[in-house]
This record gives sequence, structure tokens and C-alpha cells, in this order.
Amino acid sequence: MNTNEKYEIADLVIKHALKNGADEVTVSISDSSSSHIETREQKIDRLQESISNGLSLSLYVQNKYSSHTTNHLKKADLLKFVEGAVAATKYLSEDEFRYLPDPERYYKSGGEDLRTFDSIFNTLDAKTKIDLARQAENEIFGSDDRIVSITASYDDNVSNDVFVASNGFKGENSGSYAGISASVSIKGETGRPQDSWAEYCIHFGDLVKTGIGKKALERTLKKLNPKKITSGKYQMIVDNMAAGNILGPFIAALYGSSMYQKNSFLIGKADTKVASEILSITDDPLLPKGFGSRHFDQEGINSVKREVLEKGILRNYFIGTYYGRKLNLLPTTISPSNLVFKTGDKDQAALIKSVKKGVLVTGFNGGNCNGSTGDFSYGIEGFLIEKGEIVHPVNEMNISGNMKEFWNTLVAVGNDPYKFGSYLTPSMLFDNTDFSGL
Repeated sequence: MNTNEKYEIADLVIKHALKNGADEVTVSISDSSSSHIETREQKIDRLQESISNGLSLSLYVQNKYSSHTTNHLKKADLLKFVEGAVAATKYLSEDEFRYLPDPERYYKSGGEDLRTFDSIFNTLDAKTKIDLARQAENEIFGSDDRIVSITASYDDNVSNDVFVASNGFKGENSGSYAGISASVSIKGETGRPQDSWAEYCIHFGDLVKTGIGKKALERTLKKLNPKKITSGKYQMIVDNMAAGNILGPFIAALYGSSMYQKNSFLIGKADTKVASEILSITDDPLLPKGFGSRHFDQEGINSVKREVLEKGILRNYFIGTYYGRKLNLLPTTISPSNLVFKTGDKDQAALIKSVKKGVLVTGFNGGNCNGSTGDFSYGIEGFLIEKGEIVHPVNEMNISGNMKEFWNTLVAVGNDPYKFGSYLTPSMLFDNTDFSGL
């Protein structure tokens, strides 16, 4: 289904919904195709290809709101679907805050090409994808007697969406990505450590296609024979791949929905210091080839680059139209796009050299954070650091604390932002983190 056909269907649905009693309507139509190829023991273990499409309908009827989805896109089915959805909405409770955004805030088309889509994915054959997965496994197959298993995979996805609102918005988003990954398990004296490595891209020509299996094995071998450490306060470096896990609860506390539900420890903190002055974060939706780049958000609101934290001072929340009205706050955007960090001047190796006694955390294993208070506890894995050197792997340890205090202990950030997601987190060095044994 091409873009014009999607717009025709969206217009049909909107007109029929208005005819049947809706006051306002939005329609989103999406289609996507994806591949997943997995190899094990030099054989294809899994090969999946899928194509999907669907329509999402939001209705505003007499101050009542509902949302509905269907993948039956024939005209007769759609008309019946719309009629039933409008009729059902009339039975819901009223909500005076449910109506569409001011059209002046909508994206008006145009702007720089964000380069979030590569058409070459539609031309790649299965053999090319299988060979890429096999290559990652073949790099290390039989190279070490301690290897228990190797799993390698290739994944890709191509999507196209249109969004239409009855009060004047029309917009289209297209995206693509691909990735190659390898996961390795090895036999050690005290267990079977496992680790992985992956490379991702939005444009196929940017995909790193070699060295993935070797990097996965190298990371796994470093985890052989881990030990617990004495409970206490340590300096902590969080690897750039893992930093998004500890950042997640902080960002979640900035959502309008979290604040309205009293599930945010950052309520009422605008323009106040909530983190170390080392921490500056920008929400940049217009970053070329960004994994979170977009011209408009889920409501059709025009994308704008915003400071989230400026030297530890909270400058903006993520507030959509609905919760902005309920909280009596100016709306910004409903969710983050690309979170870009002001980086430091040291790589992770240099940060490690600066630590007398600490832990390099490379992964989090379970745990939780209380959104309303900020109290957290997470299981970790990583490496003990003494006098600027890695000593041995660490496991069966927890970190705990409170987010409001924890982010004020940040003393350095690396120059190594994570490249393969919308959170471009660098390595981070924290002081006086509480570690305890399980």
C-alpha cells in the first residue's frame, strides 16, 4: 500500500466517523516488513519474514474518548468498524480534557531530510541476510575449546506510517534499521558466562559487518570466574551500553503522565537543580540518521530541539496535550526523541585509570525503582577496579540508593556516546555508590 492509498483510507475513515457522530478523529495507518535470521552450530536455526499493516483510530465523541485498532482494511469492513467504534464510545465517561491539539502546533510539512529510511532494504535477498549472520558465527566457531554455544542473527525492519487528524494535520514517517549480533556462552570454573555484541544501522551502507563474533567472544572471556566484593561504597563507572538502564527511571519521571499519576520524584522541579552540573541532556528530534528522529511526535506536534537538563538544572518535561491540560502546564512533546548528552574529554579507558577503587558496571540484572520516591535497587555485573586497573569480574552484587541523590554524585562523563539507540548515553562515573552482596 503506497502513501496516497493510506491517505485515501484515512480520509474515508474520518469522514465516516464524523458522519456517525464523532466530533474529532485521528487515524494512523502503518505497514512494516521485517526479517529475523538466526544461526547456531553453523546451521540456520530460525528464519522469519513478516509483513503487517494496521489502522489505529482515536475518537472524540461528546467529551468522551476511545481508541481502536484493526488490520481489516477493506472498505466494507472499515465502515462497519468505524460505526461500532463510535457507538461504543458514547457509553464511556466524559473527560473535559479530551480534544485535539491546537492546529497551530502541528508540523506543517517540509524541513530537512532526517535520513531515517533506506530503500535498499526492500531489495536485499534472503541469502545476503543469511550470509551476514553466518559470518558473525564463523568468525569464532571452533576457535576456543571453552565455547559452549554461539548464536548469531541478522534483523531488519522497514516501516511507513501516515497520521491524519480531522482538524487539519497530515504527516508521514518512514523508517528502517538493520542489525547483526552474536551471543557466546563459554564454560568456566565457576559457571558459564555469556555475553554478546551487536552492530546496528539505519542505512545499510553504514552497517559494520565484520568483527562482531570476535567482539562477543572477547567480552565473554573477560567474564570468566567472577567474584563477589566486600559490601560498601565504591566509585562506579557505568558502561555506555548499560547507562540507559539507570537513566530510564529518571526520564520516566519527566513524563506528564507520571506526574499526573503522582508517580514521579521530579514533580515541581522545573528550573531547579536535580542532578550534577556535569549532566546536560538535549532532546534533539532533528538529528540526521538518529534512531529517534522525527518531524512530529505521536500527536502530530512539530518537533523542536529542547534542553532537558542544563548543567544539572531541569529545563523541560515531556508533556503531551492531554496531560498538559490536566496539569495546567504548557505542553512540550509527548515523549523523548534522541537524548543527546554533553560529553567529556575522556574515553572509558581513561575514566578507569582515574579510579582508585571502584566497579565498572557493564550490565544490570533485575531490580526496580519506585517512581514516586526515586528509591532503587538493581543487580549488577561488571569488573572490580583497583588503582586504575581492571582486577577481576564481579557478580552477585546489588547497587541501591535514591535517584534524587544518585544523579548528584555524577563526577564525569565519557566521550563515547552509545551509537545504536535513541539514548546516546556515554560512560558515566559516579562517586560513593552503595554496593552490597546478594
